Amino acid sequence: MSSIIINTHDLTKSYKNNKVVDSLNLRVDQGEIYGFLGPNGAGKTTTIRMLLGLIRPSSGEVEIFGQNLKKERLSILGKIGSLVETPTYYGHLSGYENLEAARRLLRIEDVDRVGEVLKIVRLESAKDKKVKNYSLGMKQRLGIATALLNNPQLLILDEPTNGLDPAGIHEIRELIKEMPSRYEMTVLVSSHLLSEIELMATQVGIIQNGKMLFQDSIEVLRKESEPKIKITVDNPVEATVSLKKMGINADFNQNEGALYIIESSQSVAGQANKALVEAGFTVSRLEGIKKSLEDIFLDFTGRGQSL
Repeated sequence: MSSIIINTHDLTKSYKNNKVVDSLNLRVDQGEIYGFLGPNGAGKTTTIRMLLGLIRPSSGEVEIFGQNLKKERLSILGKIGSLVETPTYYGHLSGYENLEAARRLLRIEDVDRVGEVLKIVRLESAKDKKVKNYSLGMKQRLGIATALLNNPQLLILDEPTNGLDPAGIHEIRELIKEMPSRYEMTVLVSSHLLSEIELMATQVGIIQNGKMLFQDSIEVLRKESEPKIKITVDNPVEATVSLKKMGINADFNQNEGALYIIESSQSVAGQANKALVEAGFTVSRLEGIKKSLEDIFLDFTGRGQSL
């Protein structure tokens, strides 16, 4: 099997003249937790529905497990578990009875699988409780348990923490984090909250107005938030040369007429300031700048353009 689990090629979905998903090239590697990020209405759920064959793309292709979804739909979907939007359940039945009904509908022969998934999502103690009496977090875990019944290689979860309290969010997050290592699953999880994705994802894709703005590892995204020192100085071109001579690597941004040093240490700021003043430059401003990942996410989605 290919190490690329999901690979879309210019995936597009239009309703009348409105492109909800626009030439999306999504790549999810094996064993990763892929955080699919974007504001509400960005096109996340539409993309997920196309990945699951629930709606047809207007154009473009979907490959999952190295196979074309159009040609090998049943084979592919048999290896996927999913939870899209609100999980469905029979409120008057217990958690165990809901899962047993799903197991039979899915024609899963392993009768012990219900007990196994209850253990995975930590609902063993509540298996005989009627689902209408479950908390929201428990209902979400039951939905994930249903998605796990067929022992999938790929788990797709659409906004699984939506509407949960902090305790419920923590439960779902910890459950998702252990999927790749304990159960050898690849996970795609969508959210509009970067703070949640940051705590569990290894890969990130940011979508806005149907377009992919950023796609890479979470570490690359974190580098965007590295602290910098901004030095506003006269003749910044010569100032940059001067700083480099003393071993300080300054990034020069001509548009703002300032130097940026990717370093948060106060000693480096002091050294740079002293060196410039002694060399005859006028330093009018020296400040530390650090964007949070949330700021970067808002920058991406606010301007609707990639870096």
